[in-house]
Amino acid sequence: MKGVASRIYLRPPALADQREFTARARASRKLHHPWVTAAATPVAFRQYVQRMAQPGNCALFVCVKETHEIAGVVNITNIILGVFRSAYLGYYAFAGFEGRGLMREGLAAVARHAFTQLKLHRLEANIQPGNAPSIALVKACGFAREGYSPRYLKIGGRWRDHERWAIVAS
Repeated sequence: MKGVASRIYLRPPALADQREFTARARASRKLHHPWVTAAATPVAFRQYVQRMAQPGNCALFVCVKETHEIAGVVNITNIILGVFRSAYLGYYAFAGFEGRGLMREGLAAVARHAFTQLKLHRLEANIQPGNAPSIALVKACGFAREGYSPRYLKIGGRWRDHERWAIVAS
């Protein structure tokens, strides 16, 4: 999106975000099902913030510049440095912000942050094959499909197949 002013900014979560975040998570349950379950209670939100503050994790909120609303989330997890310099991505938009290109801007900005600030070489997103919007998002951000993993992650109480999508620093 070169030459276009960004409509978003990234920032880490804070405990003060609890009310907005949990309200958006509850309002987004239908949008997120069955792909992800966002922290929809105060306890779950505090646990999320604590987990993402641990070494090896980095959470970033995709916020709308004009209104400062939280439009979505990108989590960089299982960061491994050394010769591997790789991590996993998880992400989701909140209801009302999907389909507007905000997460495309956000994911691209997170990838730049991961490659320039965190000094990672590779980011991997594992996506259930039926999640067409998520697959379209990573494709739009330059990720390449690397493979297919049967029964890869347990989501909603079931082991689910996933496609592996990745991008490397250029």
